[in-house]
Amino acid sequence: MAEKDLSNEILDEYKQVLLIEKEKTESLINKINDIQKRNTEERSGDTSSYTLHQADMGTDTSESERRVYILEKEIVKLKKINVALHRIYDKTYGICLICGQYIPEKRLKIVPYAKYCIDCKNTEELNNNKKRR
Repeated sequence: MAEKDLSNEILDEYKQVLLIEKEKTESLINKINDIQKRNTEERSGDTSSYTLHQADMGTDTSESERRVYILEKEIVKLKKINVALHRIYDKTYGICLICGQYIPEKRLKIVPYAKYCIDCKNTEELNNNKKRR
């Protein structure tokens, strides 16, 4: 199990970091949604006055797929942030879900929504890669 509890002051610092990250992520998600909505409306409009070149359609499709990919990654990130915020409220933030040890502060500064210490994360990734094969 974890050796020491994080102080309320440290938890508040991480909470602020996570809330800022959450706001940025939600903003990006909203921007991508707005762009996708706008492009859908434009495509469904009257295009009889001009011809759409296949290359232009391909570029539009490629850009749309890229935005969807980014959107999906940001939604996953937002879920991780929300889980981390919940763990702050539960006072379990910063504790590895696998081994129960504290996640190093260096890691939390880089990935404030981390659920695992570096060793456990590496093990999990190795296991996931083996399952994919």
